[in-house]
Amino acid sequence: MNTQIQYATAKPTGSKLKIITGAAAIVIVIGAIAADTKVVKIGSEHDVREQGFQPDAYGAQEFPKVQMDVAQRAVDAVALATAVLADKKIAGEKYGVATTTGPVLPVSLSGTFGDRKANLNEFKVDGMPDGVTVRIQTGPAINGTDLRDATGKIEFGQFTNQIEYQNAGSAINNEMKKATLGSIDPEKLTGKTAKIVGVFKLINPKNWLVTPVKVDVK
Repeated sequence: MNTQIQYATAKPTGSKLKIITGAAAIVIVIGAIAADTKVVKIGSEHDVREQGFQPDAYGAQEFPKVQMDVAQRAVDAVALATAVLADKKIAGEKYGVATTTGPVLPVSLSGTFGDRKANLNEFKVDGMPDGVTVRIQTGPAINGTDLRDATGKIEFGQFTNQIEYQNAGSAINNEMKKATLGSIDPEKLTGKTAKIVGVFKLINPKNWLVTPVKVDVK
């Protein structure tokens, strides 16, 4: 008599079925996460955004742009002083970038450093009209937001809040100190001639406080 043996296909028990189902679900979730994951290179533009506003990185990125823009538009100091004294409003509109407290003007100056007081040096410009006083911010503290506002391309709407906007100005000032004033001893500038490119806010036509972007000491 032939005996036929039948083998039944083993079926997973209830507990095994739950484990298999759970493992499959985990694989699906991991796959979905991987598909939605963006690889961000450390130090890249996206990395900065992921971390939130980084002042040092922002200053290093933006100051060269500000420096180039100002240098390209800079007006000779004597010609600018003549225009400003003739008509402050017209000169501001022609050469400057408007802000809520007055236009920021780009200027190129040649002359001699004078007395130093606090973070400033007086600067005597060759051929300047009488009565116009020029002072240069030489550090270590650099105040104001003239560099941030100089191009008209950095606006409040680009930042999360007023604090970030203010920090952007400080960051650009700090980068300028490194790039432009880093090799200069401000205590030894008096009496030295220089060519300077910078900006100032036109409030008083006879009193200029210039924040430099380039300083070439002779």
